[in-house]
Amino acid sequence: MDSTTQPKSVGSRAYYMASIADYLADSPSEILGKLTSGSSFTIEPTQRDAWEEQITILHKSLLAYRGEGIVAFEYAVPRVGKRIDVLAVIRNVVFVIEFKVGENRFTTDAKNQVWDYALDLKNFHSTSHDKTIVPVLVATRAGAEPFVIATTHGDGVLAPIPASPSELGAVLENVLKFCDGPAIQADQWSQGRYTPTPTIIEAAMSLYGGHGVEEISRSDASAINLSTTSSAVDNIVVSARANKHKAICFVTGVPGAGKTLVGLNIATRHIDKTSELYSVFLSGNGPLVAILCEALARDKVRREKVAGRTAKLGATRSEVKAFVQNVHHFRDECLRDEARPPIEHVVLFDEAQRAWNKEQTAGFMLRKKKYADFAMSEPEFLISCMDRHKDWAVIVCLVGGGQEINTGEAGIGEWLLSIIAAFPDWHVYLSPKLHDTEYAAGQTMKMLEGRERVHVDDNLHLSVSMRSFRAEHVSGFVKHMLDLDVENAKSLLISVSERYPIVLTRDLDKAKAWLKTKARGTERFGMVVSSQAQRLKPLAIDVRVDVDPIHWFLHPPEDVRSSYYLEDVATEFHVQGLELDWACVVWDGDFRHTPNGWDHWSFRGKRWERIKSAQRQAYLKNAYRVLLTRARQGMVIVVPRGDHRDPTRTPSHYDDTFRYLSGLGLPVID
Repeated sequence: MDSTTQPKSVGSRAYYMASIADYLADSPSEILGKLTSGSSFTIEPTQRDAWEEQITILHKSLLAYRGEGIVAFEYAVPRVGKRIDVLAVIRNVVFVIEFKVGENRFTTDAKNQVWDYALDLKNFHSTSHDKTIVPVLVATRAGAEPFVIATTHGDGVLAPIPASPSELGAVLENVLKFCDGPAIQADQWSQGRYTPTPTIIEAAMSLYGGHGVEEISRSDASAINLSTTSSAVDNIVVSARANKHKAICFVTGVPGAGKTLVGLNIATRHIDKTSELYSVFLSGNGPLVAILCEALARDKVRREKVAGRTAKLGATRSEVKAFVQNVHHFRDECLRDEARPPIEHVVLFDEAQRAWNKEQTAGFMLRKKKYADFAMSEPEFLISCMDRHKDWAVIVCLVGGGQEINTGEAGIGEWLLSIIAAFPDWHVYLSPKLHDTEYAAGQTMKMLEGRERVHVDDNLHLSVSMRSFRAEHVSGFVKHMLDLDVENAKSLLISVSERYPIVLTRDLDKAKAWLKTKARGTERFGMVVSSQAQRLKPLAIDVRVDVDPIHWFLHPPEDVRSSYYLEDVATEFHVQGLELDWACVVWDGDFRHTPNGWDHWSFRGKRWERIKSAQRQAYLKNAYRVLLTRARQGMVIVVPRGDHRDPTRTPSHYDDTFRYLSGLGLPVID
């Protein structure tokens, strides 16, 4: 059964947990009573029947292990808002057991589900990191099936083992014979902390489902916790509301640190339009908005179904779109009535550095909206919209460094200049990291020095990436690599590669095979390329093919439109703000390493043309920064060999890039 529920409290990990001896001593009715009382939702007869069958099967299978461990029912996995049917710690092994009551076969989806649970424990449960974890799938109407005890990665997580009810005891026995290691101290294991690192999609679904940000984020001493930054923003909102003033704050962070989650955490807590604290999450990133809205809507429909209620997908999509919107829709609504303030007192702008400058905004307004002489940049106009409130308003700008990737993106300096020039009464709350070069706001920051109502708060910066839970410093390695800082790149790669494999090849087929051998369960993998990579067509990669990001990011492996199929590729515009577990980055001749540094090229018509504009060069470099920081667990980089018979793909376009990357220490899988 797949029980998707919200825990009654953070500490309520399981509905029922006991030593195996106590479990065997309890009657089935006692166990069922504890499960029912532990649940936070109404128990349907089908769920009760399923528990009864699980209790009976498990009782027979655990008789040989009285006094040798613990057993738990409905063990919470908050990262994905689900619960493991049964978790048993016996001797030196953690068994993750998923029951499919009434099923007569072992489906791929079910195997992936129990595998995901095992990987989740391995990666995010502190006392499970060094343990052998064995996923077991029990189909209660299936016949006996041969099983193999194997691990594909050597990290102590076995491949899923199918078992009929009569075989479960034999599976436990054989695994325990096969697995070496010291006995697990069950009491210590059960006290382990769960420190998840969800994808942005998983996190958004968890937040919308009622979980707090503290449940889905790490809280160790090496990083400012998301809840700390969220609290800092909350305090700014509370102060503005209480003192009737207007405020703008800037939250910074390295790629994958959780800036978007800070915004979503606030937006999902204030979705009641009648509340004065009603908030809206805005982004100019169309693919991100589309994917989040669809994922949240589908997930709510699923959760309602599990709880025995009905929700229509269309109505749920409309509900979600009320608090997660494209910034351009918000802008257009403000244009319709140029005097009335927005309904929201709090707006959260994701990737605020990508807002348009004055020229780009004016051109768009003239072409698309028939507004002549529009004289404001997008930041200035958006601030002016919130300034219409007579009492108070708060703008939260979520800022990524070095991620401007498109023509006309103003960077964060434009927001600051707008405040200085047109809105001097606003309170300004700054992350101290806005001084850093990648935010390109240093000169503007100097203009704010000594001004009243300007506050610097260390808690507004997120310094450690959560995207890559295996290696937090991947973004640092990528920065050094792109900055041609060879020594620092080499040094950081050594520490990164211990847990986060980055490999290099010139063979796309080998890269695809590497990805498929690395991914387990439903870990998502896909192929990403620069939007300027127009000479990869001989490799069956065409960036001009329009990819639907919802299909690419949300659909299952059997869907040819999904990322898993490794046919459609995503560009920096599709993946910015999102992540994969494993990525294949294919490097074209648009961004070439040479003895003199990076060369920047754009393919026009039938030939490559050199990019001379410093701004467009920065966009191209940032595009590769985005591509190289998408993967959570590892990546393979493909630098094609080229073809000496094709002047647009000559080996000289690629060879020096390959030599540079391999010279940094990236292992070559050829």
